[in-house]
Amino acid sequence: MTTVDTTAPSRSAGARVLALWRWLGRAFAAERERWPLWLPVALGVGIGMYFALPFEPSAWIGPAATVGAIAVAALLLRRDGVGARLGALVLIALATAGAGFAVAQLRTAMVAAPVLAKPWGPGAVQGRVRAVEALPSGKRIVLDQVALSRLPATDTPARIRVRLAGKTAPADLAPGQELRLRAALMPPPGPVAPGAFDFQRRAWFDRLGAVGYAVARPEIVRAAEPSGASLWLADLRQRIAERVRAALPGDSGAVAAALLTGDRGAIPKSAIADMRDSGLAHLLAISGLHVGLVAGFIFLVVRGGLALLPPVALRYPIKKWAAVAALAGAFAYLMIAGATVPTQRAYLMIGLVFLAVLLDRSAMSMRLVAWAAIAILLLAPESLVTASFQLSFAAVVALVAGYEALRGRLSRWRRHNGQRLWRRPVLYVAGIALTTLIAGAATGIFAIHHFNRMALYGLAANMAAVPITALWIMPWGLASMLLMPFGLEGLALLPMGWGIDLVLAVANSVSGWPGAVALVPAMPTVGLIAIALGGLWLCLWQRPWRLAGLAGLLVGLISIGWTPPPDILVTGDGKLIAARAASGSYMLSSGRSGRFAADGWLRRAGERDRVPWPREGISADGRLRCDAVGCLYRVTGHRVALVRNERALAEDCWRADHVISLEPVRIACPVPGHVIDRFDLWRNGGHAVWLGADGVRVESVNQTRGERPWVPRRRFPSPTAGKD
Repeated sequence: MTTVDTTAPSRSAGARVLALWRWLGRAFAAERERWPLWLPVALGVGIGMYFALPFEPSAWIGPAATVGAIAVAALLLRRDGVGARLGALVLIALATAGAGFAVAQLRTAMVAAPVLAKPWGPGAVQGRVRAVEALPSGKRIVLDQVALSRLPATDTPARIRVRLAGKTAPADLAPGQELRLRAALMPPPGPVAPGAFDFQRRAWFDRLGAVGYAVARPEIVRAAEPSGASLWLADLRQRIAERVRAALPGDSGAVAAALLTGDRGAIPKSAIADMRDSGLAHLLAISGLHVGLVAGFIFLVVRGGLALLPPVALRYPIKKWAAVAALAGAFAYLMIAGATVPTQRAYLMIGLVFLAVLLDRSAMSMRLVAWAAIAILLLAPESLVTASFQLSFAAVVALVAGYEALRGRLSRWRRHNGQRLWRRPVLYVAGIALTTLIAGAATGIFAIHHFNRMALYGLAANMAAVPITALWIMPWGLASMLLMPFGLEGLALLPMGWGIDLVLAVANSVSGWPGAVALVPAMPTVGLIAIALGGLWLCLWQRPWRLAGLAGLLVGLISIGWTPPPDILVTGDGKLIAARAASGSYMLSSGRSGRFAADGWLRRAGERDRVPWPREGISADGRLRCDAVGCLYRVTGHRVALVRNERALAEDCWRADHVISLEPVRIACPVPGHVIDRFDLWRNGGHAVWLGADGVRVESVNQTRGERPWVPRRRFPSPTAGKD
């Protein structure tokens, strides 16, 4: 009789698990030099956890988690054994995440300022000009030290942003002036849909408590007075931009001002659309390319000039002198450009590179990225959730990782072919192509999440535009800045404008190619997290196990199809409703109200064109039937009443499964499903409704964000008794 060993499979499985565990341990130990690169990731995880919470946590949570994890890690480090050391590493990561959480808490508390509770005015406004931004038509100004008539000082926002139409915009506005004007203000608007861009959160960290428009020409009460470096820099930035646009009128002047000062407000929408759809929008955002070109040009000019003086070149460290000059010039450019997140990141990295030159050390590129990320996250933790931070660091991390992987092959190629001058242009062109492919692939996924679009011909456009920018536009731009104190900037701006015109022509041509832009539905946040972690795993490690990060990228891309666009959308002010048509696009209840929300809804659905809304009658697909007081929307067995007038409630509350009313529901409404009325919209912001065969899901803007400092708190006893 044969005996069967039933334990063999389990032993075999256990052995395989043990072997896998040991292999992972060896791979992890072999990457010891890369461990510190995960510190900014842990810091970002803590910051991300803070912003993901649906409530404002107690102030002690972040510091307590940090101190507790550090204390336990210190105890473990006193013990011997692999387990103790591994546990200490995990606790160090937790402590770093706790520090990120605490920094985000502290930053939120430090920037706290009153936010306008409801629309105000028109009324008298007085304040000091903090910034002036030129627009294609008119200007936009930011005021601080604000006083609003009939509003207590305790409820007055610290800063407000006011748009001045062309007729009401004085030509001589400058930071530091005190203005008096009449304006209509409103609280910063919330997201157009659950999960959409949160301008209220951004405004909170900018200490911006109201936005609006002027109804009369402002009066300058007091001339500008020197009162701090920030106002002096804002005034300098504005004056430079005005002189550039005066010497170089038209689109090219607006783009030149953007490249030199970061002021993109005057660029026409058509030019911005062309640059975006051709994959050249990154050229308008001052980033590593621009800062690197400025610093590199200064370094080469100073070092080359000093090398022409043998007594100086032979006796003094001219390379270090050139590095100091490049650092100073790049810092001046950083300040004039407004110190945005990509510019800060670029300057920090370039600063560390030149610091290595001064200390006779070799710089490690990925560590520079890590230090730059840590510095920015500690100074401005809110930047983690912005498109600017994510796109900027996605591009640079992918580029550094890509060129690290290719370093050996590139070195061998240079050794064998570097002396052949005719091959250097080939290497330069190939470098642009490779850089565009790597950066485009890295940022394209994040662009899908934030902008729901991808420029498919970006490689072709960048192959033409990047050399023009690097070799022609930016050197002439730097020359114009050096000539500006002498009033001779026009000599350099004219040829700079020729290059800009050529880049704009490339953008216009490429954006017009068939299928230049692919529209993609919104990616859920969980997909973005999977892509970020998968990409970091792929880029930060160097051993073959890095390829496991591809799984995260795949999960993120697949997640686009997990959540279909909502079937019904309604704005928080109740002025616009969208119902999804059979084609996938939206029928919009108004062609004039809520244009910004309508554009956002269509973009997040991955659609370009809207479908006509039937005023009275039936839509082309038969889903929507309307009369003078409302509409009935039918899809997947659900009947939803879209009520525009209270008179429709008496009937719709009995024949519909769900009711969405732009008016308050003051009667008992015995529908079997959901009732959303004007008070729900006022209290919770815009709503999104998914109608599926397996049920109905309703999300509101404020409910998905939770009770955070930047989310308006609007609570009162609802007069809609009996509506549920």
